[in-house]
Amino acid sequence: MSIAILALIALIPILVALVLMVGLRMGAMQAMPIAWLTCVILAVLAWKLPVPYVLALSLQGISSAVSVLIIVFGALLILYTLQASGGMETIQYGMRSISKDMRVQAIIIGYMFSAFIEGAAGFGTPAALAAPLLLSLGFPPMAAAVLCLAFNSFPVTFGAVGTPIISGFGTSLSSVIAASVEAGAIESQGQFLKSIGQTVTLMHAPMAVIIPIFMLGFITRFFGPTRSWKEGFAAWKFCLFAAVSFIVPYLIVAWAIGPEVPSLVGALVGLGIVTFGAKRGFCLPKDVWTFGEVSKWDKSWTGEIAYDEKGELRPQMSQIRAWMPYVLIGLILVITRVDVLPLKAWMNKEAVLNFTNILGYNGVNDNSIKFLYLPGTVPFILIAIVTIWMHKIPKEKVSRTWLETLAKMKAPTISLCASVALVKIFQGSGTGIYSLNATLAEQLAAAGAAADLFSMPRAMAEAMAVLAGSVWPIFAAYVGGLGAFITGSNTVSDMLFGLFQWDISVQLGLPRTVILAAQAAGGAMGNMICVHNVVAVCTVVGLLNREGDIIKKTFWPFLLYGVVVAIIAYFLLGTGYSAF
Repeated sequence: MSIAILALIALIPILVALVLMVGLRMGAMQAMPIAWLTCVILAVLAWKLPVPYVLALSLQGISSAVSVLIIVFGALLILYTLQASGGMETIQYGMRSISKDMRVQAIIIGYMFSAFIEGAAGFGTPAALAAPLLLSLGFPPMAAAVLCLAFNSFPVTFGAVGTPIISGFGTSLSSVIAASVEAGAIESQGQFLKSIGQTVTLMHAPMAVIIPIFMLGFITRFFGPTRSWKEGFAAWKFCLFAAVSFIVPYLIVAWAIGPEVPSLVGALVGLGIVTFGAKRGFCLPKDVWTFGEVSKWDKSWTGEIAYDEKGELRPQMSQIRAWMPYVLIGLILVITRVDVLPLKAWMNKEAVLNFTNILGYNGVNDNSIKFLYLPGTVPFILIAIVTIWMHKIPKEKVSRTWLETLAKMKAPTISLCASVALVKIFQGSGTGIYSLNATLAEQLAAAGAAADLFSMPRAMAEAMAVLAGSVWPIFAAYVGGLGAFITGSNTVSDMLFGLFQWDISVQLGLPRTVILAAQAAGGAMGNMICVHNVVAVCTVVGLLNREGDIIKKTFWPFLLYGVVVAIIAYFLLGTGYSAF
């Protein structure tokens, strides 16, 4: 079977999901199980995978989904706990004292705060935390979701303390990098990964300026009272101020130190500078902009979580006490994600539920639930419990908060289990994806599967490469975005397509550093549209079954991001940047 036909077959489950969610406006809770079933049928008929093996991959996906669901549960629990304690109303009051302009609030929370959480934790955590904060400040749920998804892009390559580059490329490219080191072409794996990180900052930095200006224009055009792009663009000075405050430390750390903490340090420094400047009116727009009266909002903007439009907000406690849960969350995320401290290694070893040889298939064993290391448990659930004592919440409110949070988990549980099960089938559809041993290879061969059959994502990428040829740099980022859309992770996208991008760059005689950087940037921008993140954000802002509407809107900044990355890639190629 030709690569082109395999690619078309592999594309079918994705098209099914898109048609159902975007075209027919079906919720992910209904659409994703249908897409998963489509993938199962194609894996058995076209890829000739044994039915038990496909089931094992699906179970593996469910185990991975549990980790994401714990994060979503923890983020929701923090939101409802702070609402019950009065802490959220206090935060609203404080943010409005900095600026009542919702464009400014969007930058401080959606841009800076999200980037800090991404740098520390990653894996969908930023949008799940920031979107409810914007919602509590009076943003329409749809606008809050779209903003946070779009802003969760440029920090992602260095998210979770550099995991996408260190683990993503470190895993997929280990053998070819080792061979290059032995041949003397590369100094070391660490040096090469650092060079990828340096190069990708050149692709992200322009978008760190463009995306806030574009997105503010986007929300004032589609969610503002007058539907005007100009109202959003009018805040360009503040956007530029925020972008420079983030980019300067971001670039310094990436080029001088490495890929571990550029986003973390950039956001932390930037957040302090921008908040300080906003309090003193520096670069603020002349007029205060809001979304207007809630009664005049379009019904499609809202969901299950209603905004309490009070005439006057009252602080229920001090700002320090109200913000302390988020301060503790950020602090714990930092000290548990830095390698030089002992907590990271300890938390990765303790309270771990391993899944090995699922249904007897050797190789389907690389998933585990690390309860202590998951952001959903430590710090989210832990801090939610601490907040009960810290904010002195009555017992009756505590029980109501937990029951309300549990009730919200039904739809995302179904959606995510089906989504991640589909992802694992995609990944496991080709031998070699999990370094499968001879036993499984023999089982697949006995069932009639070709030993060298491409995985579904690899088939799609190979077909794109054949069509693209010398203009591959235009598509390199979109392949990374495709990987993130399918898998919900920049890290896994780099694992899936890192070696493929390396091979393509060798075949076409293109600098590997530039092409791999485009892959990394693409995996980051793919967070805007990936089903994992969209379902998680829809859950925490009460927009269940509206995932298709979200993807329709985030597709445009995703498309813009890829165009800018392609332009920069061509510019770097034209200057002879990074010959390796």
